[in-house]
Amino acid sequence: MKWKQLLLIVAVSATSAIGSVWTYNKLAPAQTAAVQSADPKLPANYAGFSDNVIGMADPIDFTKAASTAVPAVVHIKTKIPAKRISNNIGGNRNENMDDIFERFFNFGPQVQPEQRASGSGVIISEDGYIVTNNHVVSDGGGGVADEITVTLSNKKVYKAKVIGRDPSSDIAVVKIDGTNLPYLLYGNSDNVKLGQWVLAVGYPLTLETTVTAGIVSAKGRSIGINGRQSQTPIESFIQTDAAVNQGNSGGALITTEGQLIGINSAILAPNGTYAGYSFAIPVNLVKKIVNDLIKFGDVKRPYLGISVEQGKVEAGDGAHIGSVAKDGAAANIGLKKGDIITGINDIPVNSWTELQGTIASYNAGDKVKIAYKREGKDYITNATLSAKTGTYDELASSNVGAALGADLETLDKKKAQELDVEGGVVVKNIKKDSPFGRTRMENGFIILTINGQDVTNVQNFSRLLASLDGTIQIEGVYPGNDGVYRYPLSLDDE
Repeated sequence: MKWKQLLLIVAVSATSAIGSVWTYNKLAPAQTAAVQSADPKLPANYAGFSDNVIGMADPIDFTKAASTAVPAVVHIKTKIPAKRISNNIGGNRNENMDDIFERFFNFGPQVQPEQRASGSGVIISEDGYIVTNNHVVSDGGGGVADEITVTLSNKKVYKAKVIGRDPSSDIAVVKIDGTNLPYLLYGNSDNVKLGQWVLAVGYPLTLETTVTAGIVSAKGRSIGINGRQSQTPIESFIQTDAAVNQGNSGGALITTEGQLIGINSAILAPNGTYAGYSFAIPVNLVKKIVNDLIKFGDVKRPYLGISVEQGKVEAGDGAHIGSVAKDGAAANIGLKKGDIITGINDIPVNSWTELQGTIASYNAGDKVKIAYKREGKDYITNATLSAKTGTYDELASSNVGAALGADLETLDKKKAQELDVEGGVVVKNIKKDSPFGRTRMENGFIILTINGQDVTNVQNFSRLLASLDGTIQIEGVYPGNDGVYRYPLSLDDE
């Protein structure tokens, strides 16, 4: 009896279990898988990054790229000997007066101590051509350091000579005598994407070769730093968050495949050390500059013959044309004021700085395809880049002066020599209710710089204004008065 009861209990239990499973499968809702799959019902602008399944990305290996780059990145050291300097700013004091000042007040010639600096560079050919930053080999003025040495990662030391420099882009080329040297291959900076892994290689803070990693944070950045050494700065930086410090200047920014995509040039930091972002010159621009410096000793710039619309430098939807040179490349193909350039040779252009960087990577005589908007409609045309900037009717002194509320004149050469300056712009007949008038500037003021960039004549002054917006700083002098005067000028008041 007991066996029969036991068998009955087992049979009932099994039947109940099977029935429960069958009922659950029929009635329970379908379970969602842990891994998402593509859904044809998702909106077209869904911010997904996979067509099918979201899974784990393949791990990134930095070791091969680092081992490729380290031998080709060099340590550059410069030395400027001690020298006597004079406080004779005006250049007109006589020798007897100098003797009196030196004897009684010690205001005469002083000794500037020896200066030493260091940076990085990238070997780009097996016979010893090296690209670096202009500010790495500069003497702090218009010349180069008296002594430049290059140390390879294997500790070999070479004397280097400067082949050419371009302050506008902050690029310089130096040469060492060597053979079968390791060098880096150029990549394509136009193909660089936001979020892409990159490595910075250099000699920061007097350390030995250092490799840091980060991602591309932005492209086409302008931070106004090249204006310190050039009146015609070109900036379209690749921004990364790879750690870069003093000494990294001139070093390599490379892809995880070991290709050179930029030359590290600057950081934005409140205390002078790395604070999160660094900036590299795109290699496509570097290639053009380097080739010109090696071949010609200077840079042969191409021009489209346009200037930016005031206040639209970083518009975000393209390069806004403010004026067109009547004899420039743009005028020849019918581009007009108000047109917005959105692409060059299928490379997107989002701002004026991106347009500058892209055009600067070509040569005069090159033909480029231009995509632009006019009154909301898209157009495509072709232009041949010119070797000349062209003539702008809008840059006449009367037009610029009318916009700012004064008469402008180029400082004559004799007066410039008396002031010991290269040139300037004289401001006259200032109107009270005008941008100039609101600065409290007085008639006769001579403009010497805008935001630290030298002003030599009215045309140069106008071109600089065209590339700026917001509030700018104007510096200059009043004839017969000592000292430099500074005025903030709001361009939004025009």
